[in-house]
Amino acid sequence: MDKIINIAVVAHVDAGKSTLVDALLRQNGVFNEHDELVDQVMDSDQIERERGITIYSKNCAIKYKDYKINIVDTPGHADFSSEVERIIRTVDTVVLIVDAAEGPMPQTRFVLSKALEQNLKPILFINKIDKKDARIQEVVNETFDLFVDLNATDEQLDFPIVYGVARDGIATLDPNDMSSKSIEPLLDVVLQQVKPFEGSESDHLQLQVSTLGYDDYIGRLGIGRVTKGKVKAGESVTLYKNNGEQDNFKITKLFVNQGLNRIEKQEAYYGDIVTVAGCSEISIGDTICETGHPDPLPPIEIEQPTLSMNFLVNNGPFVGKSGKFLTTRHIKERLDRELETNVGLRVEPLEGSDGYKVSGRGELHLSILLENMRREGYELCVSKPKVLIHEKDGNKYEPFETVIINVPNDYASTVIKDLQERKGTLMGMTTSDDNYTHLHFSAPTRGLIGYRSSFITNTRGEGIMVRSFDDYKPYAGEIQARKNGVLVSMETGKTLGYSLFNLQDRGQLIVGPATDVYVGMVVGIHNRDNDLNVNPCKNKEMSNTRSKASDDAIALVPFKKFNLEEALEFIADDEYVEVTPDDIRIRKSILDPNERFRITRK
Repeated sequence: MDKIINIAVVAHVDAGKSTLVDALLRQNGVFNEHDELVDQVMDSDQIERERGITIYSKNCAIKYKDYKINIVDTPGHADFSSEVERIIRTVDTVVLIVDAAEGPMPQTRFVLSKALEQNLKPILFINKIDKKDARIQEVVNETFDLFVDLNATDEQLDFPIVYGVARDGIATLDPNDMSSKSIEPLLDVVLQQVKPFEGSESDHLQLQVSTLGYDDYIGRLGIGRVTKGKVKAGESVTLYKNNGEQDNFKITKLFVNQGLNRIEKQEAYYGDIVTVAGCSEISIGDTICETGHPDPLPPIEIEQPTLSMNFLVNNGPFVGKSGKFLTTRHIKERLDRELETNVGLRVEPLEGSDGYKVSGRGELHLSILLENMRREGYELCVSKPKVLIHEKDGNKYEPFETVIINVPNDYASTVIKDLQERKGTLMGMTTSDDNYTHLHFSAPTRGLIGYRSSFITNTRGEGIMVRSFDDYKPYAGEIQARKNGVLVSMETGKTLGYSLFNLQDRGQLIVGPATDVYVGMVVGIHNRDNDLNVNPCKNKEMSNTRSKASDDAIALVPFKKFNLEEALEFIADDEYVEVTPDDIRIRKSILDPNERFRITRK
């Protein structure tokens, strides 16, 4: 039987988690010389690869010396922080990666706090020490201060430090000695610092589910660590649910991780991370025990949603042109399938409407779902994101976020003014020697919806902003809505360069020439605060008189093309984002301009 150690790789976004896991796999015989190797091999999802982020936690395993080391690559984005929290319960230590130039970031604080709460002793990996702007000792000191700030114990403060360049598969104990050409120094530190999981196979079974999976052939899967005894395929066991109910079932399939693969086994032992099939009702936090020997672990609290959107049937004139799943039934079936594994999601039917209220942990969480749906052939309309307000003792509470911003000094005052208008509170400000200002804000999520595009504009794309969920705090009061109105098409047809040229003075266009538009579709951002109905399909009138000036080639300003997240952030309460496999459109919820006028007059 293998000696087993479970580790999680945790960090802020883009610190190098997936790259480090790549190096561990490459140097430990997971791939042979004929395999085609790709970067971020654990990020197997197409959207993960496109965006360069980890969305779903994944397990793999390597053999090092006489140990089996299960490795969990975790998401770094705040919207998926609940995954990190659950995974940390199943591991023996965490490798905390910190960028040698950037230092600890907001999500670093979150993942470290969860590790310390579980009484784990993290291993610090200072990554990217080859950067020209690396501040190695400064970053170590800043990380130590973060440990202190999070009330780490004396033992936790005595954390080991490894330095390296994950991209090159290099780890060293001395940042001035780069003679090491492998990742082995990190693995040696893991073996020195962490004892293999202890237990006895004669103990009664105890296995808590920390993650869910789904297989089209065998159904819902429960993933977790065997904390006591052993688990066997074909065994009848008892499931102790979070709500106190019990359910008996038979384990039909049992899997463990070997390299990147899930291998079917007949039995597995204490310490190992396993996947079990056989119960369609299994959920996060449930404990599987030997029948007749109840020993459930405390339930795992699932992080509650903070944001909701309405998913509606597309009733626009272009419906069905690119999608094949269009109806309420199609949307419902897809959302039900998502609920099998996405435990942070909530779905409720909308009264009097062909649609559903879908709640999640943030804009990214929900936009990833929408992006997957449209790639699968779904068409639907989505309303403006709204935060979920909680009431306690007659008072309203709303989600707040920590916002960390780095901007050139020239733009700092504009950013501060904008965020304060959105009810943000400036918690701290420092200025660096390179003419950059570091801002720390606490702001309501409600005020941050739609802020990213404004931030990019105000900082000329030179600012960096990082957000992470903080807590529910007292309602911050009314916040001014979007300052600009929109240009709305009052014709159906193809846009023409001539008409678009004449509309440029009215605002920023979001469609180009030869684009199919319809009545009620938004084609631009108005310079003023009101909406304006326009005709983007109007052609130049024919004349017998030739004018050189008028016949010159028109010069169109490049139009602004919204991606899905930008569109969701931009829309107002009376607008939808029309999501299709081929297009992302913005439209009025009521397409008829006369009907819109009548409603505004009431």
